[in-house]
Amino acid sequence: MRILDYYRPSGSAGGVGDAPSALHRFVIVNRLSRVLAFTRLTIDDVVNSPIAKNQVRAYFKLSKLVDRRSEIVDLERQWNPKG
Repeated sequence: MRILDYYRPSGSAGGVGDAPSALHRFVIVNRLSRVLAFTRLTIDDVVNSPIAKNQVRAYFKLSKLVDRRSEIVDLERQWNPKG
């Protein structure tokens, strides 16, 4: 068994269907690395400290909300250019 098989979703057999999940993983890792850089914490700090874990979790959720809201605003501007 290859090492990459552990990172594949359980129902997929590989191929074209993995592209969205790979992109999804990249976005999550990118967002997590941005949050860790912003808080100036390492992954070891997050694992070992419940306070750091809650802080990173809160910023991660806030980052998701901000990204979703900006996407909604962009879509509204596309559909309603005058308003």
